Amino acid sequence: MTEPTTPDPLETALRLVRAQASVVKRFDAGLSGLHGVSLSDFTMLLRLSEAPGGRMRRVDLAEALGLTASGVTRGLAPLERIGLVTREPAPRDARVAYAALTATGRERLTEMLTTARQVAGEVFAQWPADDLTTLTTLLAPLNR
Repeated sequence: MTEPTTPDPLETALRLVRAQASVVKRFDAGLSGLHGVSLSDFTMLLRLSEAPGGRMRRVDLAEALGLTASGVTRGLAPLERIGLVTREPAPRDARVAYAALTATGRERLTEMLTTARQVAGEVFAQWPADDLTTLTTLLAPLNR
């Protein structure tokens, strides 16, 4: 009888990376086609919408998204140009800047959420609910 082999952690990680790239591609196609934003843009807007008052210090947004401060600044610039996000100075410290969701940003995000939910539904359409629950549980420790 053959003993079960231990999965190769590298192979597992590479499969996860390929799966992530495939999912990102599908989200990017859906969100850019209908809303002119990428998954990265959507994620920034979603994180801002979840923050108290719809705003966060840029450095906190960077940390929450796993990006550098300069990466967040580059990512927010086009969202600011199209009026979805605004830059707000901190009232007590001019060195601190907040990224804040605008009213237009909130409206557009509502529309984007519908699209994102549709894409996610398509990605996992063939998955039984128990498998989705298991996947969510297994991925949780990686999201720290």
